Amino acid sequence: MRILVTGAAGFIGSTLSARLLDRGDTVIGLDNLNDYYDVSLKEARLARLTDREGFSFEKLDVADRAGMAGLFERVKPERVVHLAAQAGVRYSLENPHAYIDANLVGFTNILEGCRHNDVGHLVYASSSSVYGANTEMPFSVHHNVDHPLSLYAATKKANELMAHTYASLYDLPTTGLRFFTVYGPWGRPDMALFKFTKNILAGKPIDVFNHGHHRRDFTYIDDIVEGVIRTLDHVATANPDWSAATPDSGTSFAPWRVYNIGSHRPVELLRYIELIEEATGKKAELNLLPMQPGDVPDTYADVEDLKNDVGYAPGTPVEEGVARFVEWYRGYYGV
Repeated sequence: MRILVTGAAGFIGSTLSARLLDRGDTVIGLDNLNDYYDVSLKEARLARLTDREGFSFEKLDVADRAGMAGLFERVKPERVVHLAAQAGVRYSLENPHAYIDANLVGFTNILEGCRHNDVGHLVYASSSSVYGANTEMPFSVHHNVDHPLSLYAATKKANELMAHTYASLYDLPTTGLRFFTVYGPWGRPDMALFKFTKNILAGKPIDVFNHGHHRRDFTYIDDIVEGVIRTLDHVATANPDWSAATPDSGTSFAPWRVYNIGSHRPVELLRYIELIEEATGKKAELNLLPMQPGDVPDTYADVEDLKNDVGYAPGTPVEEGVARFVEWYRGYYGV
């Protein structure tokens, strides 16, 4: 198929693009290569793709309305995987406008491009952050998610609602994927695993929020990509049993779906740090701090819908995933 992947120089987008090329798809990769984190890392991810047959790259911002409309008309993608976004919970407290531009304006341009160019299926990144103040575990797509705790989370919930309107009004099949703490080789420098590994290897202290007691459903990059591909191939359909009297939050009368993609095995942060220590062979110096605004104490994914609909659930053990990341980090940075 001819697939547009936005955020193609990103952590998930570059890995996904490589997998799609491996199976023979044509990939149009889009990224604005912004400086939210190290641009050279984004360029290095992209360099793994640019010489491959079937790949082309467009440097473009999803918030560029005219540019996005022109791109859709020119390349006519059959499917779209929308991963470009302003990420990060803490940064949303510092620069809220970046989230409105990328995550709301940009997503509108994606929806309009799909609507006007007969895209067969839009798969887009949501986030476990949408669960916000929820405390019932594990988090299920059938739970209400109306109490986000950060603007980032609010924009991701908004994306799911916006996608629903287009699915309902224009019969555009859309699938939202709530990713749970993605980690692994080529990961993001603003995330805990990258920061911790960097500082531990350099003999510097690491900032550990909530005194290390929160739990995260860490999900390995290859598992995330497999989930994206499975859902991309499984075009969203309406739920014939959906009832307005007892509305189900995870399905709809429209061709709209949301799924969790998580390892469904939460790990306490202090245990995660122990695994990094084992992989690096160095002891961490911990700077224990209170919970950060906008953060949540625990995440834990219920993946039953993903298993039932596409026959897949992530399975990479965190011990294996952390070791692979540290090996990649040492090689990439020559440590």
